[in-house]
Amino acid sequence: MTFDEIILKVKQGGIAPIYFLYGEEPYFIDKIAETVQRHALTDAERGFNELIMYGKDTDSTNLVHAARQYPMGAQRQLIVLREAQYMDKMEVIENYFRAPLLSTVLVISYKYKALDKRTKLYTTLTKQPQAVVFESKKMYDNQMAQWITGYLSERKLSIEPRASQLLIEFLGTELEKVAQAVEKLMVAMGAGKTQITVDDVLRNIGVSKEYNPFELQSALINKDVMKANRILKAFASNPKDNPLVVVINALFGYFSKLLMFYYLPDKNNKAAVASALKINPYFVGDYQKGARNYKGTKVVEIVSLLREYDMKGKGFGNVSTSHSELMKEMVFKILH
Repeated sequence: MTFDEIILKVKQGGIAPIYFLYGEEPYFIDKIAETVQRHALTDAERGFNELIMYGKDTDSTNLVHAARQYPMGAQRQLIVLREAQYMDKMEVIENYFRAPLLSTVLVISYKYKALDKRTKLYTTLTKQPQAVVFESKKMYDNQMAQWITGYLSERKLSIEPRASQLLIEFLGTELEKVAQAVEKLMVAMGAGKTQITVDDVLRNIGVSKEYNPFELQSALINKDVMKANRILKAFASNPKDNPLVVVINALFGYFSKLLMFYYLPDKNNKAAVASALKINPYFVGDYQKGARNYKGTKVVEIVSLLREYDMKGKGFGNVSTSHSELMKEMVFKILH
């Protein structure tokens, strides 16, 4: 089942005896575990029938023993094992998975790593009809805008495409961090407003409206040398607000997609371009303009430059040049 399907089924009362939640993205794991915790027991039942355990402090044999206990004065008991990735001898639990106690709801959070699908543990879990097995995968950059839109849509809100892009550029793909920022924006917007704008994002995440990676990208797309230099000067005076790695990530995302744009059969079909590049149709014009201002061979060179300066920013082949100077060099080479 998908994340949304699991959440919906739990809210409708379809509680399974086993939830094995694993993977690199902790956000989905936490949300499923929290939802099961909230719906598996009533407040009156919780005192004697809820047990929270931690992988570092829990013996697998004790976990199985607890799972085989019967609830007290309730339909079910709930056991939540957090940080299961730190527990020794996970294979001991495999026998329990073969024949789980149906009055126990066992939620296992196995974070930040994949489960080896060659093990008996995984095979047994996937063959057990009473088990919900969910892999929580990291989001790719091109999936984030859709996720933010969906997150807000559930709350009857929307967001401007550029505002969404700004959030992604500054916060990355760590969902918990993005969700917290969105919640903060929702509070800051106040009652009556239903759309998050670029101004809302800039004001609340402490970024200059004129001097940010998104505006630098715009200057490069338009080959506006004066604007680019003005932004670089502002960046140099506040290097912590606009770190080299964030700027490079933003530019790499654009120019690598611009390279893909050259190979599209129909560059004028906005919907087709958006689908192929996995971008919002709102941004298609940026790629059409970029293609007019940069030849394909130049874009290949720019992508290579961005990789080179990313390595230099991390200390490879660079001993003393500051990040501000590296950024100036990089932008000069992009524009000339």
